[in-house]
Amino acid sequence: MKILFCGDAVGQSGRTMIFNTVPALRRQLNLDFVVTNGENAAHGFGLTPKLYQAFLDHGSDVITLGNHAFDKQDINPVLENPDSVLIRPLNYPENTIGRGFCIRTVNGVRIAVLQLLGKVFMRAVDDPFATITTFFQNHQRGRDYDILIVDFHAEATAEKVGMGYFCDGKASLVVGTHTHIPTADARILPNGTGYMTDVGMCGDYHSVIGMTVDSALPRFIGTPGRLSPAEQAGTFCGVVADIDEQTGTCRRIFPVRIGAHLENTHKI
Repeated sequence: MKILFCGDAVGQSGRTMIFNTVPALRRQLNLDFVVTNGENAAHGFGLTPKLYQAFLDHGSDVITLGNHAFDKQDINPVLENPDSVLIRPLNYPENTIGRGFCIRTVNGVRIAVLQLLGKVFMRAVDDPFATITTFFQNHQRGRDYDILIVDFHAEATAEKVGMGYFCDGKASLVVGTHTHIPTADARILPNGTGYMTDVGMCGDYHSVIGMTVDSALPRFIGTPGRLSPAEQAGTFCGVVADIDEQTGTCRRIFPVRIGAHLENTHKI
């Protein structure tokens, strides 16, 4: 089972790269399943129903969010719809609208996608390690799903690495999102879990993690103002994992970078 995880789509540049790239990659790499992090898709902050549908129309199967999950209030009905494939972090407080995981079946294989929000340097949420422990107590591979993908939306690399090892042998793939810079550590952990600390963003890398240099620099050297997404030539960043649907373990994992500013790994 070949799975593509697309890094955080930031603004118009990121959306365009995903819309143009995912259909081509599905054909070129014979992909079975695509997950996209869409929490920065709407002008850098949040997601709208129209953009949610556009991601689905261009080849994504599940959309994850993050700390900007509720920036656009019109997304709430989509989150509340039990048939949607839009998920927010599972470790938001109890009674938060939406779901923290969903399960899709592809060619008879049940693929669960789960998202967690980190605690280090992030807003107050429930403990992600305790939350996923409860998930593993209540859900079993083979009984409830065959493959588990975890999107860990977190700031600190150490916390992400810790989550990777915590889930090693229990999840098929653990990927980090949120920091918008791709890391060079895509690998298979000792017990068979595919792992990458941060997938990176899909967006304009001539920026400060997706925001224009002019709007972001004052936050470091002067009086902060309103951030604006950089929306020039974009780069697609993702990771592909080949998962054994019988064992749920990762057989191969590799990054995908296509676009203007980073060294490309593929041509489409």
